[in-house]
Amino acid sequence: MDDLEVGYDIPAAIGDSLDDVQTPALIIDLDAFERNCAGMRAKAEGMNVRLRAHAKTHKSADIALYQMARGGACGICCQKVSEAEALVRAGITDVLITNQVCGPNKIARLARLAKLARIIVCVDDATNVSDLSRVMTEHAVTLEVLVEIDCGSGRCGVRPGMPAVKLAQQVAASPNLVFAGIQAYHGSAQHIVDAVERRSAIVKSTAAADRTVGLMREVGLKCTIVGGAGTGTFDLEGMSGIYNELQCGSYIFMDAHYGMIRADDGGRVGGFENALFVLTSIISRAEPKRAVCDAGLKAHSVDSGLPTVFGRPDLTFVDASDEHGTIDDPGDTLSINTKLKLVPGHCDPTCNLHDWYVCVRGTKVEALWPVTARGKVF
Repeated sequence: MDDLEVGYDIPAAIGDSLDDVQTPALIIDLDAFERNCAGMRAKAEGMNVRLRAHAKTHKSADIALYQMARGGACGICCQKVSEAEALVRAGITDVLITNQVCGPNKIARLARLAKLARIIVCVDDATNVSDLSRVMTEHAVTLEVLVEIDCGSGRCGVRPGMPAVKLAQQVAASPNLVFAGIQAYHGSAQHIVDAVERRSAIVKSTAAADRTVGLMREVGLKCTIVGGAGTGTFDLEGMSGIYNELQCGSYIFMDAHYGMIRADDGGRVGGFENALFVLTSIISRAEPKRAVCDAGLKAHSVDSGLPTVFGRPDLTFVDASDEHGTIDDPGDTLSINTKLKLVPGHCDPTCNLHDWYVCVRGTKVEALWPVTARGKVF
């Protein structure tokens, strides 16, 4: 038993070479990651807007702390109370939950968190506002609140304009709640491949946010935060003069789907690089022109498409089952134990499948970062 307790639950050790990493493993190219963080920081500063980086992408306290210390982030976003709890425990002191928090147990946890850090939450329902106010009052804490508007995604959010204003007035009048502004995130627009179509969608959502903020101003409500935007559209919201906080997440890693999103000049949106990979090994060459790797559905998410093989345009990842990935290899170039870097189709849910980030500088493992909030979906 002693042998099984020593180092067998991590895919690599600091100082290992990339060839020594046990696969499948989630790896970060630190040079690309740092360039992505620096790039977004410079873009936000250039547009004179705040960056509140979204931790639902990485679920890592180490990355969140890096984003706040060196990546220009004023705070962190997350999606669930359990994510917020994990980040606050790790020392993050400014967290926006970009979601509705409902139910007595979750609201009570939110109140406890508000004693430890600045916590902001979104609302789109009058009953939820009343519940939040009651529990915050019971716990003698104050909670900042954003009214979420549906600006095009058809998901959460009250209608823009007067419905949002009425809800904001309720928030402002509720004990132990502070109206802080609006949440106006057009999620589906992030993934519109064509630049012209994507811009058209954001023009509409920005107009809805602008109209809502104006109406709130007329009734004496100040929007300290007008938040939204993601990796696919941040430049459009950032230059609008309406938004003052960006909530980008995937920019630090990028993925195969974001690799298809085009900027106005035809290049990659934002100019960000692939920094996240699933390192995999070939474990079968039973048939010519076909190889099987050890990274299947349990190693990367395929909801946005299959992964691509980084740096190998001659290879195509064609199928995935639970534990295996099938790769077309027309030139029969692959051998048993050959390692490949896969760019996941969707980075966010891929990260939630792993316990560790293996952080690599060049070909050497420099750090191991736990996926702090893995499985924190409640």
